[in-house]
Amino acid sequence: MEFERVNIEQFFRTYSITSFAVSKDESQIALSTNLSGTYDVWSISPQHPYPVPLTTKGQVPHEICFSPAHDYLLVSFDHDGDENAQLYALSPQGGALKPLRQAEGRRHMGVILSEDGKRIYYTSDKENHSFLNTYLYDIEQDEEKIVFAATGAPTYLAALAKDESSFVTLSAHANTFVTAHLHQGDEVTSLTPDDTVSHVVGYVEYAEDTLYLATNYDAPFSYFASYDLATGAFTKLFEAAGMDVTAFGIDTSRQVATLLTSGGVEDKLVEFNLSTGQATVLTTPFQTVGQLHVAESGTVYVLGQSDIQPRNIYARKPGGDWDQITRNRILGVEDAELSSAETIKYPSFDGLEVEALIFPANPATENGYTVIWPHGGPQAAERRAYRAFFQFLTYCGYQVFAPNFRGSTGYGAEFVKMVEGDWGHGPRLDMVEGVEWLLQSGRATRDKLFLVGGSYGGYMTLLLHGRHADYFQACVDIFGPCNLFTFLESVPDHWKPSMKQWLGDPIEDKERLTQDSPITYLSGMTKPMLVIQGANDPRVVKAESDQIVEALRAQGTDVEYIVFDDEGHGFSKKENEIEAYGKIVAFLDQHRQAAADSALSEAATQG
Repeated sequence: MEFERVNIEQFFRTYSITSFAVSKDESQIALSTNLSGTYDVWSISPQHPYPVPLTTKGQVPHEICFSPAHDYLLVSFDHDGDENAQLYALSPQGGALKPLRQAEGRRHMGVILSEDGKRIYYTSDKENHSFLNTYLYDIEQDEEKIVFAATGAPTYLAALAKDESSFVTLSAHANTFVTAHLHQGDEVTSLTPDDTVSHVVGYVEYAEDTLYLATNYDAPFSYFASYDLATGAFTKLFEAAGMDVTAFGIDTSRQVATLLTSGGVEDKLVEFNLSTGQATVLTTPFQTVGQLHVAESGTVYVLGQSDIQPRNIYARKPGGDWDQITRNRILGVEDAELSSAETIKYPSFDGLEVEALIFPANPATENGYTVIWPHGGPQAAERRAYRAFFQFLTYCGYQVFAPNFRGSTGYGAEFVKMVEGDWGHGPRLDMVEGVEWLLQSGRATRDKLFLVGGSYGGYMTLLLHGRHADYFQACVDIFGPCNLFTFLESVPDHWKPSMKQWLGDPIEDKERLTQDSPITYLSGMTKPMLVIQGANDPRVVKAESDQIVEALRAQGTDVEYIVFDDEGHGFSKKENEIEAYGKIVAFLDQHRQAAADSALSEAATQG
């Protein structure tokens, strides 16, 4: 029996899991997923993994955690992508949400529950917009107090001692300068030997009389370290060559730590024996990890995926094999029809080596066109992770090229810092050199290139369009900033203290910010454009897209503009996601067909 080819809906109807929580007795897993078309909290049992909805709010759950007694869940939701997460309590059986901490227009984050579940510790910007406060809320007494009021840098609660006698905060001076401090009464102590030098502490966890942390203090990559609570001794325990230790979980009964190590485009899990120092790399059925949790039993739970497999929850008991608990998959598509990424490296304009992923087009539908994709962040990376958009593009015959330009994570501390104060020169030329590498190696055709990017990738799309339009046939900007001066003014308050190091100062760096703003090169934007924006985006506000669209239309550039009134910085609703990416693919198809028709017409005229 013959079936029709898969359409875009089947790729995007692949459901996603953004986060999960495991109850202390491991009888229940609560997960944030869009099984209903919008995000909510759902529940499964590891033994009987049939999903059951717990909420019907239709919004993205930012955090989920079980009370230790398993008598309630704590959940935070924003509204239509505004990222202002409010705290609610929820029965483990689901039902009505009980508001706990609410502050309109402000966010609650970093939630940690006391051992008896009667007190909530969290961080919020509700009274300290730029630097944040850490709060203690007593549920039974309905009383709240500030336990730490930050100054100087946005500061987040990271870990809490079981007896609540101490806690750890992370202060984000910049993405590449995050310090950790232990708070014991009025005494505040750095977890690293020096907290004035630029380094990153990315993760902290208490385990009996020791604090464990992931940091790149005095090293090119993050490693696993310990801090002795009694002596204050800092000890490097494990480092993986050319990879960052980004997260971990501790099995105290077996004295084993499971470490998540990330390098370039892939992750590896390492089992590290705290007593012997022996490290073992675990074989996994996934290539990248979105979340790691180690239960008291020693069972390791992860949110794993690959370039051709969507996010699923996996579990591994000590010494056992991986069990796939959830079964997210693409409807009607075999693995052989999907595009597994090829990793390549090329030299940039100054000799810097840049790694990139190439997703080959499906041989049965290959159309000769390549979609150039600058990733978001910019301090992030394109990895071996499932993107429905990439897989649908390749299924329709497009090749996708995604470079990890300077500033990308996973290549060491110095590499990721290279984008700070240089958003528009080095990374832009890395992209140009990547395109030239494709052309010179015969992997792409000069008149068959499209450019698509979101967030910082949207910014880079606009900048490349303005300065290098001859490379591209058409361009798509998804919520990208166009004017670095207005962008600096409009970012969330708690971003502003680090913006000078990350991007620049509007007065001191006026010339460079002007040179790096896409709107400076408006006259160079001559190719057809599609611009997509979420009305509630708190990171790249709608005014950024309004500004570039109005200017393009005023000069006569062909531009289509789509605004989603109920979205923020991304797509939280399945129907919107399908519409947005469907419009993008239709836009590319339209201009691909127009080029083909033009070529035929020219050939007929010459004939």
